[in-house]
Amino acid sequence: MTSLIELRNLTKDYGTFRALAGVSLDIDSGVTGLLGPNGAGKSTLIKVLLGLVKVTSGEGRVLGHNVATQSAAIRAKVGYMPEDDCYMHGLSGIESVQVAARLSCLPRTEALRRGHEIMDFCGIEQERYRKVETYSTGMRQKLRFAMSIVHDPELLILDEPTSGLDPEEREAMLNRISILSHNFGKSVILCTHILPDVKVVCDAVTILAAGRVRLSAPLKELLKSPNPAVNVELTGDGQKLLAALQSCGLSAELRRDGILQISGEAADVTKQLWKSVDGCDVTVQNMSPSQSSLEEVFLKSVRDNHDADS
Repeated sequence: MTSLIELRNLTKDYGTFRALAGVSLDIDSGVTGLLGPNGAGKSTLIKVLLGLVKVTSGEGRVLGHNVATQSAAIRAKVGYMPEDDCYMHGLSGIESVQVAARLSCLPRTEALRRGHEIMDFCGIEQERYRKVETYSTGMRQKLRFAMSIVHDPELLILDEPTSGLDPEEREAMLNRISILSHNFGKSVILCTHILPDVKVVCDAVTILAAGRVRLSAPLKELLKSPNPAVNVELTGDGQKLLAALQSCGLSAELRRDGILQISGEAADVTKQLWKSVDGCDVTVQNMSPSQSSLEEVFLKSVRDNHDADS
């Protein structure tokens, strides 16, 4: 199966500064988190994907189109939500979304109908008739999101879509992204500094640093703990269950927070756990495999490769 995005040895220089250095990357369908510290090359990579800047060397394809020679065809199929404001003063919200639809060649009436439909989806109610310069930060975020999806693109590139949102609106935005991916089959590149957002909606993660791909893998693989264990939340005295598990040869400890941590693969641990629970006067409330922290994975990836480059 051909990847949505295929990049091979992409290099982009701005004078003597190398923003991208030999980037080779495949991105498949689903939601991919694009992470990296400031100056990592994320913005340049997005511009390359959209055909807005020419690469110095290398080649790439987005949705089957060459980034160097078919940039217009790429932008027709991609929805881009920039981090910065991109509205036109003097227009209302609905007029702004209608203009975005018209720029994607939708007829005037269909563009208006589609604009109202998308603004309903984005939770923009009567505010759609107000001038966009009166919008709050959160409203402008929702407006940019609406403008990026009004033409029904195959691929969305969202740059910091939850920045500046309150917790309720942030959750709503992530839910919309999830709906577009899971219910409507849209693929998404989510460029963000907010790692908890990545854990909520992303299927895969790509980490850039100093213009290079430091890591690219499915999120589940990244979060696998190098020391597999199962964390068990109990009600009752866990000491008896702890002793029973240890007598069976399992390595286990009862942490200060009351969680019983049992070392080993989940399938093996679970089988022995249920055998041992009987007669120990405890109830298992919750059970989950231990995971690595995404923050730890991110920092380790950036630091290890920084040391290698030094």
